[in-house]
Amino acid sequence: MRKFLALLLAFFMLFTLVACNKDTKVDETEQPVENADAETPADETPAEEEEADADAEAPADEEEAEADAEEPAEESEEKIEDLYGEHENRIIYGSGTEISGDWSFGSYWTNNATDNMIRGLMNDYGTVASDKAGRYMINETIVKDYQTEVNEDGTKTFTITIHDDLVFNDGSPITAENYVAGAMFFMHPTLKELGSKSTANLTYVGGAEYSEGETEVIKGFRLLDEYTFSATVVEDKIPYYYDILYASFGPFPLAMWTGEDYAVKDDGEGCYFEGDMSVDALKDKIEEARFKSEDRITAGPYNLVSYNIGSKQAVLEINPLYKGNFEGVKPQVEQIIIVKAEDATMMDAFRTGQIELLSGIIDGDKINTGLDLVNDGEFDYTTYDRAGYGKLMFQCDFGPTQFQAVRHAIAHLLDRQEFANKFTGGFGGVVHGPYGLAQWMYQEAEEDLDERLNQYPFDVDEAIRILEEDGWVLDAKGGEYKEGVRYKEVTPEEAGDYEHNIEVDGKILMPLVIEWSSTENNPVSELLATMLANDTAPKAGFDVRQNIMTFEELLNWMYRDSSVNEQYGVPKYGMFNLASNFTPRYDYSYSFTLDPEMLKQGYNVNFILDEELDKLSMDMVFGVEPGDDEKFLEVWTDFIAKWNELLPEVPLYSNEYYTFFADKLKDYEESPFWGFDQAIVYAHIEK
Repeated sequence: MRKFLALLLAFFMLFTLVACNKDTKVDETEQPVENADAETPADETPAEEEEADADAEAPADEEEAEADAEEPAEESEEKIEDLYGEHENRIIYGSGTEISGDWSFGSYWTNNATDNMIRGLMNDYGTVASDKAGRYMINETIVKDYQTEVNEDGTKTFTITIHDDLVFNDGSPITAENYVAGAMFFMHPTLKELGSKSTANLTYVGGAEYSEGETEVIKGFRLLDEYTFSATVVEDKIPYYYDILYASFGPFPLAMWTGEDYAVKDDGEGCYFEGDMSVDALKDKIEEARFKSEDRITAGPYNLVSYNIGSKQAVLEINPLYKGNFEGVKPQVEQIIIVKAEDATMMDAFRTGQIELLSGIIDGDKINTGLDLVNDGEFDYTTYDRAGYGKLMFQCDFGPTQFQAVRHAIAHLLDRQEFANKFTGGFGGVVHGPYGLAQWMYQEAEEDLDERLNQYPFDVDEAIRILEEDGWVLDAKGGEYKEGVRYKEVTPEEAGDYEHNIEVDGKILMPLVIEWSSTENNPVSELLATMLANDTAPKAGFDVRQNIMTFEELLNWMYRDSSVNEQYGVPKYGMFNLASNFTPRYDYSYSFTLDPEMLKQGYNVNFILDEELDKLSMDMVFGVEPGDDEKFLEVWTDFIAKWNELLPEVPLYSNEYYTFFADKLKDYEESPFWGFDQAIVYAHIEK
């Protein structure tokens, strides 16, 4: 799948950010990450709306249940002990988002929250790490020496020497070649053709020519010796607010993806691949590597031991060859089993021990149930404000949602404060832009945002006024609107191929029909149907048609991912409900791009083409010196104000996360930027 945060959490950041992530929570993604590669907006992860996994994407809330989710699997009649045997040192993790089984680095194809979390457990050794507070730093467990130099031509070179004792989980050595290989691989024109969304080619010297197939050599990447490499960033990407992330790379097991006859070489002019890099040579190998579960080569705290496609359950065990995280910490919980936590039964499964950890719970009733269990004993919890938000997302290049007035009207038709109260049970509130309650920018600029942002108060009459002013004043016969569904006369360009258009007396009329994509067994979807689609929307002349599907399918439609199936490449749904979780890197660059080629790759999933919004999203990070928080905050606030005016999404809530776990688990603590895959490394089971 094409796109994603985002934030995003990512490959190029671990590849150059643990990647791409979300954990947008963010989503972290799997490593190798590349920082320069914002795969999902703002390193944002889609999650599904139920619980949250955090890192991910999600759609989650996209909820995380953090892009995001998918179709709930049938609950197994068998107990975990019957399936996997007894084990005194394991934890059973219940995820609200169903595993898809795509283990590819970062979110180059898919950005499912639970997949991202599992990738984080399997992959580490990034040259840059972030701590529980979201602060980035050089990972000294991996990096022996780190140097930077601003060159005379305005470019900047980052030179990294890794330690010589690093190995993958199969015992094979990790060298500088592995760190360069990942970044080069995902920006190669073959990978672009196969759906990779890496934007590293725009960041490193020679990357643009390499990605376009004009040269096989990337001048900006150098292999200096067995354990030393360098990366040179183009002049127009300097300065960059998150500058350290240009040096964020992770080890890539090239042989698992390509076979043994491939290597990265450097003859003194830059790096290139040795081996057949054609689509025909790599397509099947890449597809196999993405979904390979058995004997998967990784370099993280845990190994993937098994994945059951039918039950969507994964088992991971400690990687005995793991050197440790950025603080040298190694995991003590020997086994992790990840199961699907069904919304209707998850708290019962938790109470009875079939699930031992539920991460990122946001539903008020479930939180209260969990707190009651804690009070009764044998359970514990951790809580924190969310760095993300639930939302109604629009695609703004076709149908009624291409019109700003329609998006504004929908916002006025939903009592968002009441919605947030009902959904979160008082454990959250309303936001008015793409941010979460936990983010420092929001906390610093809260008063300014209160003055500048349209809060779109609940007002059906105002929604009708806006629609009438925008021309939605006709009925299906072209006469004056009285009741039912509103119509508007549109130009051929506005009409496009929207399936519900009609022609009356030579005029093209577009109905106020909104095709809405939502996921099954999703409490947010159910509440939206009750409060919006089946209540206020018809009163204003809308016909909001709910289409229920798996989370994976929702993402395919949202990303218009024709690589999965050609049908997804045709715009169909103008509205989606999901959620976003952010990584510490708030970087929306390219997320509102106007570039046709990047749109095809899956960037700008809102398909909103506004030059000012695109410019602000770029200026927010490029041109701001590292550490200049005042300048960053100034541009960020302008960006939020413009976004709020255009309204490519209606923010529904940002909330508190509660994670509940059996009290046998000790020293376990999460934060907005510290999800299960990081927190579990510090925890242990009390015997």
